[in-house]
Amino acid sequence: MSGSLWLRVPGGDTLPAIPRPRRTGPGDPGPAGDPLDELAERLGPFIAAAVHPDEIAAILESDGLTDEHIRLAYGRHDSFGLAEELYARVPRSFPEPEHVPDPWKVSLTACLLRGVIFALPGLAYVLGAPLLEGPKDRLGLPAGTLTLLAGALIGWVWDQTLSHRAYSWLGLGDRAAAGRTLLAGAPVGALLGTAAALSVPGGPPFSYAFAAGQALYVGAATVLLVLGRERVLLAALAPMAAGSLLALFTDPPLPVRVGLLLVSLLAACTLAVRELPLARGVRAGVRRIRGWSGHGPGEGPVRWRMLRGAEEEYGPRGPRIGDSVPYGVFGLGTGLLVLYAALGEVLAGGPAEAVAAPSAVALTLSMGPAEWLLHRFRSGSLAGLRAARSTRQFWLRMLGTLGRCLAAYLAVLLLLGVAGTLLWPGAPGLTGVRAATLLLLGAVMWTGLLLQSFGAVRPAAAVCATAAVAQSLVLLLGLGQPRLVQLVVAAAAAAALGTLVCLLLGRATAHR
Repeated sequence: MSGSLWLRVPGGDTLPAIPRPRRTGPGDPGPAGDPLDELAERLGPFIAAAVHPDEIAAILESDGLTDEHIRLAYGRHDSFGLAEELYARVPRSFPEPEHVPDPWKVSLTACLLRGVIFALPGLAYVLGAPLLEGPKDRLGLPAGTLTLLAGALIGWVWDQTLSHRAYSWLGLGDRAAAGRTLLAGAPVGALLGTAAALSVPGGPPFSYAFAAGQALYVGAATVLLVLGRERVLLAALAPMAAGSLLALFTDPPLPVRVGLLLVSLLAACTLAVRELPLARGVRAGVRRIRGWSGHGPGEGPVRWRMLRGAEEEYGPRGPRIGDSVPYGVFGLGTGLLVLYAALGEVLAGGPAEAVAAPSAVALTLSMGPAEWLLHRFRSGSLAGLRAARSTRQFWLRMLGTLGRCLAAYLAVLLLLGVAGTLLWPGAPGLTGVRAATLLLLGAVMWTGLLLQSFGAVRPAAAVCATAAVAQSLVLLLGLGQPRLVQLVVAAAAAAALGTLVCLLLGRATAHR
């Protein structure tokens, strides 16, 4: 029993024979491959584009692989374990899609048309100038200037607020509610603008009638622009524009001037009323008044109360009115800054010849290119978001896009300012200080609109309103030289808004 367990073969080796690898012939498929390699090859593009193993697990489950099948075929416990191994085995690769639509692509012609429409009503002052004749006011300005400016500024602030609220309803897909908002708000804005003009004493009698027509036009133009009827508004302004161009070379009689102004005003108001749901708005108002005298908040149907949370108030859903107020504040701040750019020296006691009207006209006309460049920035930042591989790389790409768009806008603004100064009779020269102030004010306007387009209207409104209040106080107290004050205030506001743009828009989440 103490002998060897292996049988001794006489003359042979006591070790058992070791099997050798079988030689494969041409028709032999060879050893079977790893099923995990085959799965990784089949799902390679999806696995490479995944940013987390859970994405791969979802793909496996959608492919019909159950946990039992995974244990039998791949020797892994479940789909998550298999997904982690596939994620580690396949390198990351994020291929760019072949064609990516640009959601921010807009027509340059449409934006330029809006800029022309913003500036075209200024020709009405050329046509109505003989009707505003009278002694100059205490500041040396033409008769009725302060009356018209007060009405225009108040109307501008109100209609900025109204436009945002109407656009908010359009964004929610409720065009009828937007129409009702404009139907209720546009007449109120016209009344406020007229009241502001009437509160300024000392103007010629026709200036108050002109201010009332101006307020009505601003309300009608707001309706048509919000509802996308730019071409219709342009057609309404055509008689007045043609008469103004005619007045530059001839002297039309006063009845013709008044008639052309009334034709354009009535056309704009009629077209605006046609776009508004007048009958439905009246019926809705009657129903709301009746509802106020009906059941209280807690007396509605049980189903309605169950659909709303316990913490929610019972009331109509929609954009909050408070969200539109900062847009009015932003309009007030920028409006005062533009007003001071044109009349700052005169308001500070300077000569009437110092009125820099071409600067205000250039800023108004530049709003068309500014709108187009805002869309170009959104498009460029979206492309940078797709191409960047780190937050720093995206931030640098965003700064590059911002610099190009802002430089293009300032170049257009400077060109308009130079052209306006050369063409405007008796306009003061565009000196270095005036040009720098114009460009800085343009930077304030464009960066403020940029922040506004990203929803950061409150800081933009705060900066512009603070700058306007500071300049107003300096002018009222007589501190400093007006040109230098405008330059310093515009530079400070531009620096503040530029810093906000870099801080708020440098985050990738702001561009979703």
